Amino acid sequence: MDSTLPAVAEELLKEIKKAFRETSHDMFFFRLKFIFGPSAVPALDLVDQRSVTRVMSPSGRTAYQVLGSSGKLYTCYSSCHFCTCPAFGFTVLQKSESLLCKHILAVYLSQAMGACQELSVSEEQLTSILLAEEEDEG
Repeated sequence: MDSTLPAVAEELLKEIKKAFRETSHDMFFFRLKFIFGPSAVPALDLVDQRSVTRVMSPSGRTAYQVLGSSGKLYTCYSSCHFCTCPAFGFTVLQKSESLLCKHILAVYLSQAMGACQELSVSEEQLTSILLAEEEDEG
């Protein structure tokens, strides 16, 4: 993870990853809720539903797709902490009320918990996925 997230958030995600390898997870729920606020519970729901897919191309380019609770598919980029959902644009970028939306938090949590689905695609398929998001916005 890049250091653009606040250090406390990055440290918490590292602890979650370690906890899922070694011990109980219950103590992290309250920390998640404290740091990430109202995004924590919906993000955990997305992880439980296995809604996060890591999409990889042969060149190593990676994006994540998250099937939102509304049934819409959102593309997330963990390398720059970005999601294509409207909540990210409004709550995170415009109003600065939250660190992350539930989709990008679900990506980080699924990585930490080892609950991320994997999908290998061609370079062309990944390009189509990324361009489809731009067309939806335009």
